[in-house]
Amino acid sequence: MPNVLTINGGSSSIRFAIFAAGQSSIRLLRGKMDRIGSDDATLSINHGDNQPPTQIKANGQDHRTAIVFLMDWLEAHPLFATLDAVGHRVVHGMLHTAPERVTTELLDELRGIIPFDPEHLPREIALIEAIRQRHGQLQQVACFDTAFHRSMPRVATQLPIPRRFEAKGVRRYGFHGLSYTFLIEELVRLGDPAATKGRVILAHLGSGASLAAVRDGKSIDTSMGFTPTAGLVMGTRSGDLDPGLMSYLALT
Repeated sequence: MPNVLTINGGSSSIRFAIFAAGQSSIRLLRGKMDRIGSDDATLSINHGDNQPPTQIKANGQDHRTAIVFLMDWLEAHPLFATLDAVGHRVVHGMLHTAPERVTTELLDELRGIIPFDPEHLPREIALIEAIRQRHGQLQQVACFDTAFHRSMPRVATQLPIPRRFEAKGVRRYGFHGLSYTFLIEELVRLGDPAATKGRVILAHLGSGASLAAVRDGKSIDTSMGFTPTAGLVMGTRSGDLDPGLMSYLALT
């Protein structure tokens, strides 16, 4: 049975897990590296749901040193040698939404849209490149956060600007989609009928935060828009601001 490493390079942490892949995936290991960018960065490892996590002092003064530390630790773990593939959460892919094998062409496109998501894309690309450089034989797949919101009706994807920009990819994409997919799956597991036949408001709360309106298991609206900076106030992002604020600040 193939084993798969999944990595979520967030704005302030890196989460990962190793799964035995099959019709029903089995989690073998999970962990997270948080407080990246500070002197007290920590790597937490959990080998089982009934075991307390192991805390390891980590070198994570910035994201690049954190990636090197994490890769060194993963390579030393026996499960790493069993991996067949790596799946990455990628926050923004513009017109790329379905899971896609990582290629040089895809990476070039992702680098080109870094200005629209400078909080996440540089770190996610750095994780992908680190694995390519060290273990080029491993297949890598990008799973985009925007996929969940592809079901939104057109009225929810449009921005109040001339329609000609829509053809260039300027639209409301919505984010945190992998988180919302997990939440819906958990509601299904718990037997909540609203998960598939009903209306649900979901919240993703962390350094980045958003809300999603879900009907019959499908996203119909969300608080984030063209980039992950829109919507709610967040740890490192302002969220929506009144456009008139810029004029006021320029005059004061």
